This record gives sequence, structure tokens and C-alpha cells, in this order.
Amino acid sequence: MIELLLALALQPAPYVKNPKYWPTPVMDEAPPPLPPLKRGAVLVLSKTNGYRDDEQIVAATTALQEIVQESGRDVFTTENAAIMNPRDLGRFKVVVLNSTSGNIFTESQRAAFREWVEKGGGVVLLHGAGGDHHYDWSWYRDALVGVRFIGHTSKPNQFQQGDIHVAEPRHRVMRGIPVKWTRTEEWYAFDQIATGQNTRILATLDEASYRPAPEQRMGATHPIIWTRCVARGRSIFSALGHQAHSYAEPLHRRLIGNAIDWAAGTRC
Repeated sequence: MIELLLALALQPAPYVKNPKYWPTPVMDEAPPPLPPLKRGAVLVLSKTNGYRDDEQIVAATTALQEIVQESGRDVFTTENAAIMNPRDLGRFKVVVLNSTSGNIFTESQRAAFREWVEKGGGVVLLHGAGGDHHYDWSWYRDALVGVRFIGHTSKPNQFQQGDIHVAEPRHRVMRGIPVKWTRTEEWYAFDQIATGQNTRILATLDEASYRPAPEQRMGATHPIIWTRCVARGRSIFSALGHQAHSYAEPLHRRLIGNAIDWAAGTRC
């Protein structure tokens, strides 16, 4: 009995997720009321049923509102995923998924969002929107993102300075971005290079410029920003933007504005 009690006492305490970063998942059923919106409006959805960095999401939402309004478009921000219904989605040209995480859509919301994209909608996925290890919705992973996230920098530091190399400087998304862009970030790694669906790798990460873990090395081509065609629609993913203050960086804001403009177009 003494040996058993001793063994139990020596067992590590079970890991408990901090509710600050792992809120209780909630599935939304009733959509939010929408204000009058001009044609070509942008929806910013920041729903998190997985990991959440509230400081980053708040900063990004504020920046996105400013960026979209400066372009002359209307913008609506929400954390209510029930907005994914045919009536409400029909009022938007672009959906920005602002570090969304976890399983956030009901089956009917998934169907509405997928139909909207495939009929010509544009999606901008920022940072955590492509940063789940496991995706409950395979279409989201395979069609919109095209890869599986496998980890990010953590040792010796989570945030490290690294060099981004622009692969397509003439692409609309990369206009005004230097061919070599040095910045500090939580650098993502993926299980593969996205291919198919007319994927275009717009920028890659120079692994010699920072210290990735051995299992997070992707080699000479480590994509960090890319676009994909999704039937008649299009998606763009940028792995940048973990730190809240990054949304005040002029180049990062330019990149996001360019991505929204591209997503609002008609060509992939």
C-alpha cells in the first residue's frame, strides 16, 4: 500500500489548459445582425474554439478594420460563426479568417461557406487560421490551405529574426514588399509544400536565417505565403502575424491589404 501511494504521489500532475488561451468551445447558431453594407464588403471572422491569443486577435481586428476602410470597402467584424449562411455570405466579397482555430462551424455553416467560396468567394487566412495540428474539416485543410501545420519555433526562442524571400515580386499580393524581408516572427512549419489547385508560392522562409527545430526544417523551399484556386474562388494564406504589435508594421499591413485586394478580384 505504501509503495502504491508513493507511486501515485510521484506521478506528474495532469496538464490543464489555461482558459486564457483555450476558451470553452461554443458553436454559434443565431447569426449576428448586419448593418447596411456596400457591394464588395469584407467579413472578418475571429472565432476561436481552439488556441486563442486575445491580444493578437484584438490588434489584428483593429488593423483589419483600418486597412479595409482605407481601401474604400465596408467591413464587418465578428466572432459569431453563424454568419456563415447563404443570405449573409452573399453580402460579402472577401472573408478574412483572423487566426480562427478549432472546430468552429456546424455542418450547415460548412456547407454554406464552401459553396460561397467555390462560386467565386475570396478567402484570406491569417496566421493561426492555418496553424492547427489537426483539422476536423478536411476540405478546409486540403482545399483552402493545402498543408498540415506541424509546429513553430520555440527554442531557443519562440520569436526569432528571419529572412523572407519573395518568390513572385510582381504578384499583386507582393507589391511594395522587399524581395528580402527581414522580420521577427513565430515561424511556422508544415508537413509538405502545397501543390495542385494552381498553387503559387509567393514567399519562402530562409531556414539559414533563424534556428528551426530539426523536425521543422522543410529545406530550400519553406513556403510562408501562398495562393490557391478553389473552384471559381481563391484563397491566400499568410503564416505571419502572431505578435500583436506586428499589425502596426507598415509592410505587414501592406501585405494584408494586398491580399484582401487580390482575394476581392475575379482571377486566381
